[in-house]
Amino acid sequence: MKPNIFDIATKELHQDAFITWLIQWGNNENERFDRNLFLCGQEFISLLIKNQYNVDVMTIDKVEAGRQWKGIDVWAEVYTHECNYLIIIEDKTFTSEHSEQLLKYKQTGEEFCTENNFKLVCIYLKTGSEPEKDLKAIRAKGFATFSRSDFLKLLLNYAQVTNDIFFDFKNRLERIESEHTAFGITEIGKWNDACWIGFYQFLENEIGINTWHYVNPPGGGGFWNASLNWEDWDGFPVYLQIEQGDLCFKIATHPQEIYYEGDFNRGEKRNQWHNILISQATKVGLPEIKKPQRFGSGDYMTAAIVSRNIWLGKDEEVIDRLLVTERLRKYKQFLKDCL
Repeated sequence: MKPNIFDIATKELHQDAFITWLIQWGNNENERFDRNLFLCGQEFISLLIKNQYNVDVMTIDKVEAGRQWKGIDVWAEVYTHECNYLIIIEDKTFTSEHSEQLLKYKQTGEEFCTENNFKLVCIYLKTGSEPEKDLKAIRAKGFATFSRSDFLKLLLNYAQVTNDIFFDFKNRLERIESEHTAFGITEIGKWNDACWIGFYQFLENEIGINTWHYVNPPGGGGFWNASLNWEDWDGFPVYLQIEQGDLCFKIATHPQEIYYEGDFNRGEKRNQWHNILISQATKVGLPEIKKPQRFGSGDYMTAAIVSRNIWLGKDEEVIDRLLVTERLRKYKQFLKDCL
């Protein structure tokens, strides 16, 4: 494979540099150097503004952009016929927001805009993957989102660009995207982490799920999981969870999760929920819902499982998306019926 600078320079700072570089190409003075890159830079700026305000910016007169202003990854001052914009970008690859940083950056931008008569554009740009639940929380803080697919759509529209930096960044995004969509054509037994993440994102769109994230137990053996729902049973959350394999019927007893008042025994609550599940499964003819090999004892416990080869498919098979989504809808409904 041809060497790609962004396969070597994988840190967010290097992505910050590319974003700043592309925005700078949108300045009018740069059209004489490379018209295609200039047009791509201008469209990139317009898309960022449109994501925040849903307006089409007709004419961009001048652009200034840089990095690391008061902790903000990328900033840009955009001068147009209509008004001037300050764009602030929180740039993420595979990490997520932390420490309420977005609210701090937004306040910094608002102060600048008030003093200089600019309109503020807040962008959360993510080239990795993140649960839709988390992205909704980010939008609620006033940040518009710009995804990997948004970025790719823009870059692919400029196939005539021959610049190596542009080409390398586009190729890397294409490769990340293909890795996350490979679950649809890869034998299930050969799925890697990216396949599971892509599958969870597919489920977000198809059946709606609670969230997905990486679990890293103290003893090791981490995995990507997805909780499909979150229901209340006698003051305790119960839910379906895919644990990068088996489909698990879970119960939460963490003090911050429960609505139960008074003392209780975690093991007894788990056993009660298990008995309800197995009894209902026998009643409605779902013998594949079984007791796990062993019961754990913790804040989040498995009460019953459906093995991966039954709900998803065997190692040598390729996923049947329609069949799998139908099965998961059935199990979600089964859990509700158990309440």
